[in-house]
Amino acid sequence: MAEVATSPTSDQLLVVIDPVARRSDGESVRIAKDVLSAGATTKVCLPDGPEEFARALARRGSRRPVLVGDDRALTRAVGLLHRQRELTGCALSLVPVGGTLSLARSLGVPTGAVAASRAVLDGTERRMNLLVDDSDGVVLGAVRIPPAGAARVREGSAAEAEGPYGVPGAGQRPWLRTCRSLVRTLVPVGPPRAAPAPEGGPVRLRVEVDGRMLVDLHRPVESVSVVPGPGGTARVEVRPVSVGAEAAPLLAEGHTVTVSGAHFRYRADALVSGPVSTRTWTAREDAWGLTLPV
Repeated sequence: MAEVATSPTSDQLLVVIDPVARRSDGESVRIAKDVLSAGATTKVCLPDGPEEFARALARRGSRRPVLVGDDRALTRAVGLLHRQRELTGCALSLVPVGGTLSLARSLGVPTGAVAASRAVLDGTERRMNLLVDDSDGVVLGAVRIPPAGAARVREGSAAEAEGPYGVPGAGQRPWLRTCRSLVRTLVPVGPPRAAPAPEGGPVRLRVEVDGRMLVDLHRPVESVSVVPGPGGTARVEVRPVSVGAEAAPLLAEGHTVTVSGAHFRYRADALVSGPVSTRTWTAREDAWGLTLPV
């Protein structure tokens, strides 16, 4: 992990540059480094993997952490600080660089390297709400449970396009596909598997909000979404399967949301997780800080 320090000023920043950002847009990374270094004392860290990323944050000392990366880098940092129980006392800053920036936009972070870097230097901390699940994972933007099979398809496509820790193109090598095909022909055929759920078909889930049933297994649904709301609540929207006329969505707000049923996958921010048979999300008010433009 390389580290670079610049001349001292009144503010001290720890600039952690995600490897995906370095590979995808080196010019924006360079601009961010130049603008930040001109306005503050910066220590630049170039982690090569998740362990070095975590170690850089753990050794930040009194420096204010600045992430140069995409939505996954931000959720990774918030998750690490949450599990270390250091999230409430550590305000994060973000210069969005990379392929997945929809979460950054929704949070109000400028997506241009210059504007985002100036917001780091001149902005102010805003307290943000989030969701914490029963496996200690965090959600900054939204949980979405799509139709059966949709999350699995997108996850597989992402794994083909990216390798470990976001290395692009790992699944696109012709020789690798050839080897995989050869292995499949050599592996003995086992007993037949149960037919998978239809791609994009409805799912049957039980959704409870603060212990109250919003929808049960007998009513198939097209999708479920959970987002952090005001006042330490979570906003839930369930879209039932339409029969004839379009069915109105079921809406609710509460502090805890539990989804259960047949094993399902879900998308939390930029990541697909599961399959799980049940998951509970709890809303946390003002749980983390993010530097935004004044």
